[in-house]
Amino acid sequence: MRIVFGADDENETTRAVLAALRERGEVEIVTDDSWPDLGSGIGRAVVEGRADVGVVMCWTGTGTAIAANKVPGVRAALAWEPWIARGARLWNDANVLAMSLKRLAPDVAVEVTQAFLDETIPDSDEAAAIRRLDELP
Repeated sequence: MRIVFGADDENETTRAVLAALRERGEVEIVTDDSWPDLGSGIGRAVVEGRADVGVVMCWTGTGTAIAANKVPGVRAALAWEPWIARGARLWNDANVLAMSLKRLAPDVAVEVTQAFLDETIPDSDEAAAIRRLDELP
């Protein structure tokens, strides 16, 4: 699996997530101190096919999720627990995971990341709803 990762700050949580990602596949790291540019850069990497999925972290996770979602074709989901991350992939076909680097403990952030990466095939019952996302203005 090819993964693109970026964080606008570094701490124990971001280092734990990056280590977990490296165990799962090839990781491209995007660096940018500006969270809007970081989020959109992660999104572009996924849409351009340089990565299968992206993981982006900022203080809350919200800003980078918003920035990533500005890139056509990105479905960035903010997750704070494994169930949310798994559902984002399964029910919404999310291709970018956004997380808070300030509010998640390292072990929880790793669990959220693993749940996101483990769920690779969207639920076929949600296919029509997922297609509808592409039709929205």
